Amino acid sequence: MGQSLCCVQVDQSNVAIKETFGKFHDVLSPGCHCLPWCFGSKIAGHLSLRVQQLDVHCETKTKDNVFVTVVASVQYRALAEKAADAFYKLSNTRAQIQAYVFDVIRASVPKLNLDDVFEQKNEIAKSVEDELEKAMSAYGYEIVQTLIVDIHPDEHVKRAMNEINAASRLRVAANEKAEAEKILQIKRAEGEAEAKYLAGLGIARQRQAIVDGLRDSVLAFSGNVPGTSAKDVMDMVLVTQYFDTMKEIGASSKSSSVFIPHGPGVVADIASQIRDGRLQATPP
Repeated sequence: MGQSLCCVQVDQSNVAIKETFGKFHDVLSPGCHCLPWCFGSKIAGHLSLRVQQLDVHCETKTKDNVFVTVVASVQYRALAEKAADAFYKLSNTRAQIQAYVFDVIRASVPKLNLDDVFEQKNEIAKSVEDELEKAMSAYGYEIVQTLIVDIHPDEHVKRAMNEINAASRLRVAANEKAEAEKILQIKRAEGEAEAKYLAGLGIARQRQAIVDGLRDSVLAFSGNVPGTSAKDVMDMVLVTQYFDTMKEIGASSKSSSVFIPHGPGVVADIASQIRDGRLQATPP
């Protein structure tokens, strides 16, 4: 209807290419325009000025002979001031961009090992963007941004990489566990050594206290009871300790005890054995 009335409408974010008798005449901006078709004017086509996105899947090989699929996302748009170049110079814009992306990626990735490809994906994207910017600016297009959005190695390679990572983490965990057990054993040994040392000090002090008590008892008894000797005092002490021991054994109903022959005569035998041992140990 608009063509029959010599009027044409151009939508927002678009431009129209006007030709007169088949020759480029003008670029029509958004809005309503007069188009005298009777004088050979017509609309050759429309061109979008919106940012468009092209995802390119490029398969290539790394320096360590691993095949990967690199996914590049290219965002581009046509320039209004170069709309004629964008409309006439390229017959298939997306194919042209894809060819340049393939060329740059397949020139860059084979120089890198697989791990470096993941680490330097921003550098690869920058190389693709620079190359596209130089090439596509001559055709009236602007490269807004280029991203390497994904890198897909072969499934066997990914599985092997995961196994290597898992084995490395298990090795670190085993080392940490062994180190913890080592520290625990060292601390336990230090505790046992400290406990034995303190127990030894306690026994030594206990024995020293017993010896001091016996000495004081012998001296006090000998001084208070004339005519008694140290032997008489020791016999009395041994008899007293003997009966105290028997009392403790009889007072406990659940005590585990070893019974030996006992009686008043046995105490004398024990005392004589102690005296004989001391006499034999004393040098002449």
